Amino acid sequence: MTATELTELIDIDSTLSEDERLIRKTVREFVSRRVRPYIAEWFEEGISPKELATELGGLGLLGMHLTGYGCAGTSAVSYGLACLELEAGDSGLRSFVSVQGSLSMFSIWKYGSEEQKQEWLPRLAAGEAIGCFGLTEPDFGSNPAGMRTRAVRDGSDWRLTGTKMWITNGSLADVATVWARTDDGIRGFLVQRDTPGFTTSDVHHKLSLRASTTSELVLDDVRLPESAMLPEARGLSGPLGCLNEARFGIVFGALGAARDCLESTLAYAGAREQFDRPIAGFQLTQAKLADTALEYYKGLLLALHLGRKKDAGTLRPEQVSLGKLNNVREAIAIARTCRTILGGSGITTEYPVLRHANNLESVLTYEGTSEVHQLAIGQALTGISAYR
Repeated sequence: MTATELTELIDIDSTLSEDERLIRKTVREFVSRRVRPYIAEWFEEGISPKELATELGGLGLLGMHLTGYGCAGTSAVSYGLACLELEAGDSGLRSFVSVQGSLSMFSIWKYGSEEQKQEWLPRLAAGEAIGCFGLTEPDFGSNPAGMRTRAVRDGSDWRLTGTKMWITNGSLADVATVWARTDDGIRGFLVQRDTPGFTTSDVHHKLSLRASTTSELVLDDVRLPESAMLPEARGLSGPLGCLNEARFGIVFGALGAARDCLESTLAYAGAREQFDRPIAGFQLTQAKLADTALEYYKGLLLALHLGRKKDAGTLRPEQVSLGKLNNVREAIAIARTCRTILGGSGITTEYPVLRHANNLESVLTYEGTSEVHQLAIGQALTGISAYR
């Protein structure tokens, strides 16, 4: 069963506009041509091809949901559908696009000065420059308020000292949005790659997101001018607002990995014979396929509902938490169930299911762990914060 056939079972296309279907088709064709033939090798060798950035930019996918400055200005649903198709190729590819558009570019677009926007957004949108987002620290992930990275005044300049960890695109980036504690609260700064005292090193020996660059950022008394500060971001609301943008893309993206698992498993089950018949004809296999497809459809309907709310300007952060928690959790369960249908073949890179399952373990954790999203939903339900 193809991707189109999977969605037609609940007639998703009837709910999409012509533009949304065209964007989905364009991204799906790009992934089929430029990612699928090579992704198993990239994953095995730990390669993140930098040259894809300009191709993604040429398609208008980088910061596509933003307006102006070379950005496409698409709907939130269109952006979500693009994320779904990208992650059907690999979570690492969608992560690159999410970090570039929803974290790096969004932080500049939302909180930057006009000069910062003019300098960076057109190049980032075209893929001619790459950005990253430095919030997480070695000892502070779910609790960003505890960050130790510090920015202090030095005349009219700033000096930044600290370390950021698990930064997607870190060593590829031409500019990093770095969040630091100041006497005036948490503020954001744009740090260019060639700034003295700013260094990066990649995280190796990963079992997940291997076709994605993950780095440590080190700021050793980095001197920045006042113009490097994002003027409109003050306090944790700045970085948290960016994270909510990235989480929205994950709500759709995780379903792409799930769909790819379902498609490959359906094809395998129809061709693989045991006891003189295709295993797709056995009741236990069909029960697994039915249950996994059901969760995929429910997640897709949830994603589309949240996307329509985002386009209407009524989407709340706890609703994004609900979408990410459900869809990533179910996507992992789908990948694991599909692996059981593939048997031993499921553990090789010849089939995508275990690669997707491994990747989704990271997706489950970043942009807020499952536990953090459970607490966000719990607070919305009870009116009581369980964080402290």
